[in-house]
Amino acid sequence: MTVPKSRSDRKKKAVYTPPPTAAKPKISPRWLAPAMVTFGLLGILWIGVYYIAGGLIPFMRDLGNWNLAIGFSGLVIAMILSTRWR
Repeated sequence: MTVPKSRSDRKKKAVYTPPPTAAKPKISPRWLAPAMVTFGLLGILWIGVYYIAGGLIPFMRDLGNWNLAIGFSGLVIAMILSTRWR
């Protein structure tokens, strides 16, 4: 007399093996981190100097509120560069 096989023995699932990946991990360029930090610091310093001594520095006095645009554009560039950092 033979014993019937169970259903789990009949339908064995194949073990999942992920496809091979030959792609190298992405690495940031060497210039990215220093440029990101430099633009961020220059933006903060520009805004800080404008608020502290903007009336005393002739070219900053002539620019007026455009100094804020210059400072914030440095910060925006630093944020854009930070999205490319791996």
